[in-house]
Amino acid sequence: MNIGWCTSIRNAELLKDIGYDFIELPVATLPLEQDSGLADAMKPILASPLPASAFNILFPKDMKLVGPDADTARIRHYIARAAAVLSEARARIIVLGSGGARNVPDNCERLQAEEQLLQVLHWCADELKGTGVTLAIEPLNRKESNIINSVDEAVQFAQQVNRPEIRVLADFYHMDEEQEPLDTLRTNGKWLAHIHVADTGRLHPGSGTYDYETFMGILKEIGYTGMISAECKTDDPEPNMRSSLQFLKRFVS
Repeated sequence: MNIGWCTSIRNAELLKDIGYDFIELPVATLPLEQDSGLADAMKPILASPLPASAFNILFPKDMKLVGPDADTARIRHYIARAAAVLSEARARIIVLGSGGARNVPDNCERLQAEEQLLQVLHWCADELKGTGVTLAIEPLNRKESNIINSVDEAVQFAQQVNRPEIRVLADFYHMDEEQEPLDTLRTNGKWLAHIHVADTGRLHPGSGTYDYETFMGILKEIGYTGMISAECKTDDPEPNMRSSLQFLKRFVS
């Protein structure tokens, strides 16, 4: 299990020096909808001393995926450009969290929203086919999203799409917020393509009381060999990055 950290590309050298295996970067900050600037924005990513193996925040908040304001042409064009960028960066995972983009508005029927979201997943699968990039649906807690709030629910969406490019992410923080049983990792193991970790208060791994013994134990039991990214808040990045890596290595060695 390779270990990475969700952060800006400017921290790639630091992460490499500390000993991380990869860096996880946001997609939505790239100028994918602009006529210029993308090549310049990609330069530091392509020159990164650490592999940019995973990306997150696929869609910007103002790009509504469901409801009456969903713009099909805009969404499809954006997905195509994102897929090209991910392929160029040799990414392996793109995380679909994007709570602001996927939230179901009050004037939209739930069934309609689900159908729209499934269509978006199919478009993503179409564009990712052959790139080596897998989309991992991220369950978010109810404070951040009103749809897909558990690993079980994310798996249900992935099963309906039923394409190899679409899988699921398990996020320790969101699972804890939703009081989702850790055993769901075991029952849905074959659908897991990526893992996010944090600790109490969404701080860095090893700083709180999350049950890592059980969480990581189940991942080992089910034979999970994918990547694990720390996605957390920190006021003191370098020492927190160092201590978190030492903490996590206890469970993956």
